[in-house]
Amino acid sequence: MASGRSIRFKISTLLVVPLVSLVALWGFAAATTSGEALNLLKVQTIWTGVINDADGLVSRLQVERLASAERIAGTAPDGAALADARAKADLNRQRLTRSALSEDVQDALTAEMKGRLKEALAAIERLPEIRRLVDTGRLNAGTLITEYATIPDAVHRLYSTITVSSDVELARQAQGMIAADGVRELLSREHALIVAANGRATMHDVHQLAGIDGARTHLWPQAMANLDADLRTPFERLAATPRYNTMERALESAISGKPVDMQLWRGTADPVMKDYTQVIWDGGDRLLAKMEPAGIAILLRAGIAGVLGLLAVVFSVVMSIRVGRRITGELAGLRSSALDLAEVRLPSVVTKLRKGENVDVQTEAPPIAVTTGATSEVADLATAFGSVQRTAVDAAVEQARLRQGVSEALRNLARRSQSLLQRQLRLLDEMQRDTEEPEALERLFKLDHLTTRMRRHAEGLVLLSGGVAGRRWRGTIPVEDVLNGAAAQVEEYTRVRVYPMPECGVSGAAVADLMHLFAELIENATSFSSPGNEVSVRGELVGRGFAVEIEDRGLGMPPEMRQAINERLASPPDFDPSQTERLGFAVVGMLAAKHDIVVTLKPSPYGGTTAIVLVPASLVEALPPPPIELPELESVSVSVVRDDPPGQNRLGQNRSAQNQQVQNPLAQHSPPAGGLPRRVRVSKRGSEARSDSGLPRRTRQANLPEQLRQPQPVEHAELVEPVEPVRERSPEETRALLSSLQSGWQRGRQESDQDGGSLS
Repeated sequence: MASGRSIRFKISTLLVVPLVSLVALWGFAAATTSGEALNLLKVQTIWTGVINDADGLVSRLQVERLASAERIAGTAPDGAALADARAKADLNRQRLTRSALSEDVQDALTAEMKGRLKEALAAIERLPEIRRLVDTGRLNAGTLITEYATIPDAVHRLYSTITVSSDVELARQAQGMIAADGVRELLSREHALIVAANGRATMHDVHQLAGIDGARTHLWPQAMANLDADLRTPFERLAATPRYNTMERALESAISGKPVDMQLWRGTADPVMKDYTQVIWDGGDRLLAKMEPAGIAILLRAGIAGVLGLLAVVFSVVMSIRVGRRITGELAGLRSSALDLAEVRLPSVVTKLRKGENVDVQTEAPPIAVTTGATSEVADLATAFGSVQRTAVDAAVEQARLRQGVSEALRNLARRSQSLLQRQLRLLDEMQRDTEEPEALERLFKLDHLTTRMRRHAEGLVLLSGGVAGRRWRGTIPVEDVLNGAAAQVEEYTRVRVYPMPECGVSGAAVADLMHLFAELIENATSFSSPGNEVSVRGELVGRGFAVEIEDRGLGMPPEMRQAINERLASPPDFDPSQTERLGFAVVGMLAAKHDIVVTLKPSPYGGTTAIVLVPASLVEALPPPPIELPELESVSVSVVRDDPPGQNRLGQNRSAQNQQVQNPLAQHSPPAGGLPRRVRVSKRGSEARSDSGLPRRTRQANLPEQLRQPQPVEHAELVEPVEPVRERSPEETRALLSSLQSGWQRGRQESDQDGGSLS
């Protein structure tokens, strides 16, 4: 049986097999009993259509044969008796032919019966030829008996193929009556042979007579043995009469070759033949009377068997359907309960547990209800399923508690790490403020940058464990500052280039999450691209918000992986602690889903990957240009650029530590309200690339050939008026410059601490 079949199909199959067997048995019994009834009906049809007419024809032919024997012997007074016998025989012959060939009789006959009937009809068709031989005197006593004997012999062979009843006793008695009728035929032949010989039988006639009498003597006890007492008594009574005994003695005398007294013979043989024929007819009637009750019993038995069998079949079908429907209904209800548990209850419990709601196990996992009087196995199975669902709900609750406990533990550890890292950053600020050696200051800057990255990873752990970032900003923060702050949190920040972008900002409540999201994407771009390639960060206003493109020029990723990551970012699943190879994407997906941000990866034209971040318009706010006041500087031109958030990174410091141009931070300048602090980038125009006492400075087109150099335009600072070129600084002035820079950072960090660990 196929394993994919339904339980209804299997139960129906189990019920159909015995039902089919029962129906087959009922059909066999009904066919057997009805077959007997049909056979009885067939026997009646054959009896009325063949046997009665055939027996009447044989009786008429016996009379005709005796009249023909008288004509051959020359003892007939006239031909009236022969003509009358022939006329009566012809009527029986026509009636037999007509009834035997009728459709209903032919349908009742078997193939063997039809063959025997055909032989009998063929023998009867020779009757006119036999009569012609009699009329022309071409037959003697022996040939007369032989010619007429062909018809009775064919009829008796037809009788032997007919089974008149399925009752063995009745069938035996019927065979006895057929044998007794054969005895009459043999006795009639002996009678006609003696009459045709007229008492002067030839030696051939005597031999023929002896053969016929021997056959009769042999057939008589067989016939009597098959008859019961009721049918046998008339024959025995006839055989005990004086006439019958006289006839037997006359036959013995004729067989011995002695002449027969014809007057004595006719006086005894004619009455005996008449009495014998009457006994045959009376016995046939009595046998038919016995067969009628048997036939009625057969019909009654067939009807009772058929009705009872049909009732049993109908009852079995009804009970099977009811039982099958009941079991199927119980199992279907059990299946519905199991599916409800798997598809509704457990997911609902898990959803509630994820939301932090309390779950009552008894309410969420009630016992599976079964109908009253349900099958014991089904009830036991329902109880087992109820136990399974309670265990499953208990396990889900326990797992949720365990997961919540692990998340809280991770959050506590991450919070402690954040606190320690915050203290470490303060300590580094103090060390930087107290350090005047450039090499030591450079190492402190590197350590400060590493600490900032560690703080980002700690924030990622807090986010993955279900917490929120601890830092907050007030007001509106420029998007470019957020991107610069994110770039400063990656290891290879020097490869990241943030291109100028429109003046707009984001809400301070989302700054920490956005900065973390961009930092993870930039970190991924720098990790999977060549160390010599740039990671470009561009942004612009679009119809649905602000789009940021982070593009690397690495090897890219296979389309299947990119599609899988895009699907994960579009519908981020619950964080699985066992999936630790791409924690950054897990954080990005979580933050993007929190703020309705769309993050999409696509191939870069340079062969790498471009991450497109669409910040919704609800988070984007207009950023008016803040007023800037600059202190007086001697011979310098300055350009104001946005710096990274204090406490977030030391991008400017590290670039200075890397032998980049030292910048005048304008430490006494206060940051714009609600924004990140700004740093002032100082550049020299028209002076040497390096002075004896100052730090290295970049000179435009200093390394170009003379033919490629172009006239230098007069540069203007952003938002300020140009000033005189700066003079060379002494080491003391440079030290003072760095101290001023540290002081500005320290003030920003102190303000962050006062705001609960966030910057404003």
